[in-house]
Amino acid sequence: MAKGNTPEVMSLSRAQLEELLAQLSALLPAQTYHLVQALLQTLQWLMEVVEKKGITLARLQRVLFGFPTEKAKQILAREPATDSTPDERADSVPPPSPGKRRGHGRQAAQLYTGAEKITVVHPQLSAGGPCPECAGRLGVREPARVVCIRAQPIFPARLYEAQVLRCNRCGKLFTAPLPPEAALQKYDPGVGDMLALLRYGAGLPMYRTAKLQKDFGVPLPASTQWQLMAASAQQHQGVYDALIQAAAQGQILYNDDTHMRVQSLRQQIVQGTTDSERTGIFTSSIVAQVEGHQVGLFFTGQSHAGENLDRLLKGRAGTLSAPIHMCDALSRNESKDFETILCNCLCHGRRNFVDLLASFPEPCRQVIQSLGQVYRFEAQAKERRLSADERLCFHQEHSRPILDQLHQWMSQQIEQKNVEPNSGLGQAIGYMLKRWDALTRFLNVPGAPLDNNICERALKLAILHRKNSLSYKTQRGAEVGDLYMSLIHTCRLNQINPFDYLRALREHTEAVRKGVRQWLPWTYRKTLEAADTS
Repeated sequence: MAKGNTPEVMSLSRAQLEELLAQLSALLPAQTYHLVQALLQTLQWLMEVVEKKGITLARLQRVLFGFPTEKAKQILAREPATDSTPDERADSVPPPSPGKRRGHGRQAAQLYTGAEKITVVHPQLSAGGPCPECAGRLGVREPARVVCIRAQPIFPARLYEAQVLRCNRCGKLFTAPLPPEAALQKYDPGVGDMLALLRYGAGLPMYRTAKLQKDFGVPLPASTQWQLMAASAQQHQGVYDALIQAAAQGQILYNDDTHMRVQSLRQQIVQGTTDSERTGIFTSSIVAQVEGHQVGLFFTGQSHAGENLDRLLKGRAGTLSAPIHMCDALSRNESKDFETILCNCLCHGRRNFVDLLASFPEPCRQVIQSLGQVYRFEAQAKERRLSADERLCFHQEHSRPILDQLHQWMSQQIEQKNVEPNSGLGQAIGYMLKRWDALTRFLNVPGAPLDNNICERALKLAILHRKNSLSYKTQRGAEVGDLYMSLIHTCRLNQINPFDYLRALREHTEAVRKGVRQWLPWTYRKTLEAADTS
């Protein structure tokens, strides 16, 4: 930009920005207002980050535009070779395995579990009959499968036109009787759940669904979509509460949060009518491991992840021991009211060195390669399906020497003043040393995880909704979103088809109400099988 074209730098406080947005909301159309709101908030955040000087340019570029990968074999491949021996380089950066690339080619017919199955019998021959070639007997083999996929609206419709006859003498009308299926309600009970899967499971906003349906000649307005989803959510509230209660008993709890937008709550914050002085709005994710199963929960509001964790732990049985709690090193993610075995995410510590790889290639390479060896041992433990105690012994034998050597090297860098403590590398090393016990809890506690990646992957569901739908309109809308995201993600964590599960809950509403714990994602199939055999 030319010097004479440099714009005047304007600085607004958060309160001033909120006041400006409140004025714009009354002047601009809703969709335009959301776009302007996002742009101004992004600019405000960017100016705050730059003013605080708490982020490197490399990290800022990654936050704004994304980073292609953090895998060691790719980020270290861009760095010059070190003086390490070929064997050491081969051990730390394994060559890519040969073979066909994943994600390409045809899908096997067995993967189409949702396809309608149509059995085609041979028109001339039958099982047990004679062979037309040699007069032998024909046996049944694995069928030959052909998959045919057809296009249709997401929500197809049927329009029944009943014939009407009129007598030319008396004028009486006679209308043809409708079939039984036409006498049902206009919207199938499963439409609400399918809409929820589209919005909260796939990130498709209601207005886009409405446009798509209109293009197919089957109108489904956004307001109608919301009514159907809200009605279906009421039926599933008991299951959502049961999942919260089950997660409270978990042996391992992961949590994290991300910012979210709720229009009605934002207006209350601007007007100063909320109970909290906090101005932020967040969606917290808690993933719990419960007796071999996983529960994914979402909570949207002004509470941080640690506060939502405390509310969850209030429902924990007093006879249970303290749970293992994995989170990043932010204090707002930690429990304030309950005792937990705190673990910090090893990937967060590693990420600091990834950001500095271009500036400090040799030290960062050493840290990344050492942690890469630890993760390879973790992968081996998973492949061998080791128990928690066996995994602990395995890491103590293989990972502890590597981490002890890494800890000694980092301590020497600070003590011998080889690294300036306030430099980027010094701060990255200080982050690791300060939290070393929490970062290496898996070396002392059976079952303790290495990182918080499972929770960060869960938060992508909320981030997808935020990017595509921009915001929730009301607090009730956020509650419905939390409910459906929790049910959908819990199903996915346990390899359950979300739509099949929601349909089963809908078709057995009374049974679910009487015994909700028998209808959790990992128990409902056995409940259905028992009902079919009785």
